[in-house]
Amino acid sequence: MRSPGGWPRASPRRWARIEASFFEYLEKDEEMTGTPLQVMWDAGADQSLGLPRYETPGAAGADLRANFADRGAVTLAPGARTLVPTGLRIAVPPGFEVQIRPRSGLALKHGVTLPNSPGTIDSDYRGPLGVIVMNAGEAEFVIRHGDRIAQMVLAPVVQAAFDLVEALEDTARGSGGFGSTGVR
Repeated sequence: MRSPGGWPRASPRRWARIEASFFEYLEKDEEMTGTPLQVMWDAGADQSLGLPRYETPGAAGADLRANFADRGAVTLAPGARTLVPTGLRIAVPPGFEVQIRPRSGLALKHGVTLPNSPGTIDSDYRGPLGVIVMNAGEAEFVIRHGDRIAQMVLAPVVQAAFDLVEALEDTARGSGGFGSTGVR
């Protein structure tokens, strides 16, 4: 029997048993910490590098590594950019995207960033996962096989329902943009 809201009806004692069995299930699977993200290796990828991983318990992004087929390296001159393979393919769940973001230490210390940051991996993309890396620094930068080059963040997505109107509602800000609120 269901309640008007669609939830099954149960006594407080039954709910306590349901809750206890749920938490018992969670304790058995210590690896279950978030939304499942299917990952597979590309042919020829170096699987010894491991899957993306969160380096600290509170990390929002899982680090991605350069995974070159020849196990070599690439040198980026100042101002240059390249597509760095990760050796992975992913299946993002519907209603989510994966955002590819720069690593702050590489950006601060070397000027290495991602020019399309954040890059978006859509839920219907199944091709190789590559990262566009740019050297905005003043010196050459070498990306070696296995280097952590970026981070990926799984994020929910809400798709818009576009509604064509004749006029938009006025606001206090209006059309002010590009620094219209000042610096201080």
